[in-house]
Amino acid sequence: MSLRIIPYHTKIDFVGFRFITFSISLLVILASSISFGIKGLNYGIDFRGGFILEVRLPEKPDVPALRKKIERLNLGEVSLQDFGKDNTLLIRLERHEEKGKEDVQVQSETLQKVKDALGAGVDYRKVETIGPKVGSELIRNALSAIGFALLAMLIYIAIRFEWQFAACAVMALLHDCIAILGLFSLFPLEFNENAVIAILITAGYSINDTIVIFDRIRENIRKYKKMNLGELVNKSLNETLSRTLLTASTTLLALFALYIWGGKVISTFTLPIIIGIAIGSFSSICLAAPLLLYLRLKRGEDAVSQTQTHI
Repeated sequence: MSLRIIPYHTKIDFVGFRFITFSISLLVILASSISFGIKGLNYGIDFRGGFILEVRLPEKPDVPALRKKIERLNLGEVSLQDFGKDNTLLIRLERHEEKGKEDVQVQSETLQKVKDALGAGVDYRKVETIGPKVGSELIRNALSAIGFALLAMLIYIAIRFEWQFAACAVMALLHDCIAILGLFSLFPLEFNENAVIAILITAGYSINDTIVIFDRIRENIRKYKKMNLGELVNKSLNETLSRTLLTASTTLLALFALYIWGGKVISTFTLPIIIGIAIGSFSSICLAAPLLLYLRLKRGEDAVSQTQTHI
């Protein structure tokens, strides 16, 4: 017997609430767009440019203490993480600028300050510089990755279902991506390669939920040929609601554990995913499915014959 936290015959009127949820989504998109236009994103080292150092210390380091020691140098953003063996660290520093000094001199002095803070006996196995040009290329590549992912999902859903389902799913996904970008813009969160991963994870989770709901809608279209489309969408959403909430809650439990006990680096990575999971669940239920009401979704014999060709 499957676990069900919501009764199967629940009758929540999601379609009736659609204008409220559409308004909330519109406000989120507007706020995110305005913040992005005014404040932009707080780009991390990977996008702004900086240094990556792979160092081997004489003994196992106290990473939090060492991080604080380097942060006291006021060199901007600093990221430290264990790398490989116990006494090996990967250090990331943002590109430092000072008025009245040449760029080469400033970067050389920055590296020397870090070396002085690390002390003697350190083996510098790798020292790489990420220039502004490389950073801009990474930004373009990150946006391209998100765009290609959305396009691939659009094509898959259009083949698996119909174009109406694909259009609604991608509109919901665009809402999710804009909301996550707004989160990074509104709050002091660093937009780096982990942020791109968080956006793609959110998109993947959201589309999975959306496909489950769409599959039930398509099944009910074949079963209830004369049912009003609004009633049919409500019925499908209520029938899949328990599964949606169970999936979201179990995923969030694991993410909250990582956020609370995972340390600074993991907490920063999991926070946007936590918010993304909540946004993705909301958009699957309150955006993607109700938007089908505004497209000419095929019903009756046409729907039956078309859905059978995709099975």
